[in-house]
Amino acid sequence: MPGDPRIRASDADRDRAAALLREHHAAGRLTAEEFHDRMNQALEAKTLGELDELLADLPAIDLYRLPHESIGRRSPGTRQSLMPDDPGGLTRFTPGAVAMGAWAVVASALVAIWAVAAVVGSGTWFPWWAVIVLPWIWVLIRRGQHRRE
Repeated sequence: MPGDPRIRASDADRDRAAALLREHHAAGRLTAEEFHDRMNQALEAKTLGELDELLADLPAIDLYRLPHESIGRRSPGTRQSLMPDDPGGLTRFTPGAVAMGAWAVVASALVAIWAVAAVVGSGTWFPWWAVIVLPWIWVLIRRGQHRRE
């Protein structure tokens, strides 16, 4: 479910709605009179619901089209909406990002331990941490390649 239509619209939301209206006018979906009326309403809109009403009868437009169709991009939904899909704003982490984060933390800790031990004099010059870190990152990279295939 999209966000609450009663949420106050920001200047950026109104600017995006205006850009969408300009695109629809350029495509011939809106007459000049309809365009000017909707543009005025968009600039005076207080909530996201008011902005969505202005775009409800228009098809979705991707304002960030890629230069060639062969370059993949998710197609926009069936209806244009300015409300966020995730109203809570929670970021979804992929398993690969979590694994890389864990690798970075552990690798940093091991290198720090090795460096402190080398400075104190009880350590060795051999970078023993590489025996753990390098195979681990190799596995993570290979897993990432297999997921994309």
